[in-house]
Amino acid sequence: MATVKSSGTTKLGRDSQPKYLGVKLHDGQLAKAGSILIRQRGTRFLPGDHVCKGNDDTLFALKGGIVKFSTKRKTNFDGNKKVVKVVNIVPAK
Repeated sequence: MATVKSSGTTKLGRDSQPKYLGVKLHDGQLAKAGSILIRQRGTRFLPGDHVCKGNDDTLFALKGGIVKFSTKRKTNFDGNKKVVKVVNIVPAK
């Protein structure tokens, strides 16, 4: 047995950086054109009117206006129906 601990590798120090996912602008808030509405992994929320989806599934506003959340029934490829959440922008007049 060694009397001095060897200076080997450690199992600590490999934590990943936070990704800050989630809803950034809620229902009824004012969004500018290009502002990020939701950061997500996968499509938990789908883009609606005046909303576009980025490469990393981020939803952002195409026009300025009021953020509105809604649900709709969607049919999968196998014929099953499910309720999905949709984010829309109602343009300010």
